[in-house]
Amino acid sequence: MDDLTRELLAARWRKSSLSGGDGSDCVEVAALSGGRRAVRDTKDRTGPALVLSADAWSALTAVIKTGHLA
Repeated sequence: MDDLTRELLAARWRKSSLSGGDGSDCVEVAALSGGRRAVRDTKDRTGPALVLSADAWSALTAVIKTGHLA
């Protein structure tokens, strides 16, 4: 098992406060080493996670906040 896999298994995931109340649009995020973030679908917690660098996470959240990501 590689280091990233171990880190993902031990990660503390938090659900987005903007996720759908009925559980239909849920996203979870976990902070990883080096400022990276992992993102996964709450409905598939054993499925894949998207791992973003610190810079990519900052860029993604900036675009989301502007409302230009559709």
